[in-house]
Amino acid sequence: MAAAATIYCELTTCEGAPKMVHYKLSKKVKNGPKLAVKFFKQPASGSEPVREWLRTLADDERKAIGEDVKAVQFGWPLGLPLVDHVDGDVWEVRTRLGNRIARVLFAVEQALMFLLHGFIKKTQKTPQQDIDLAKDRLKKMRGEK
Repeated sequence: MAAAATIYCELTTCEGAPKMVHYKLSKKVKNGPKLAVKFFKQPASGSEPVREWLRTLADDERKAIGEDVKAVQFGWPLGLPLVDHVDGDVWEVRTRLGNRIARVLFAVEQALMFLLHGFIKKTQKTPQQDIDLAKDRLKKMRGEK
């Protein structure tokens, strides 16, 4: 029985825009994901707000955000245009969705990428309430008050 092929992803640029390139390899990939992705889970209810938000989006929008999160997972650390530092330990994945812009706020702890908050951006500057929500969730995740 043949071993299953491993999928390897690499972030490259095409005409200045980031683009994911997927390769199928039959041998072990040396440069696998640098980060494992975890969704923030509400301590009391166990709900996962980012996962729930993603489910409200159209399939193509979910796919675009997922590809960008995967690019961060495999290419961390990355910078603009895909990733930007927001505040403290909070970073953002920046995804264009046609005429809308999505943001997924995240933090990196050891080799884990915690998705803290996702939203559709409506103003040029990221609203402070969204940043504060992500920072609050990060504190909860760390067990801080």
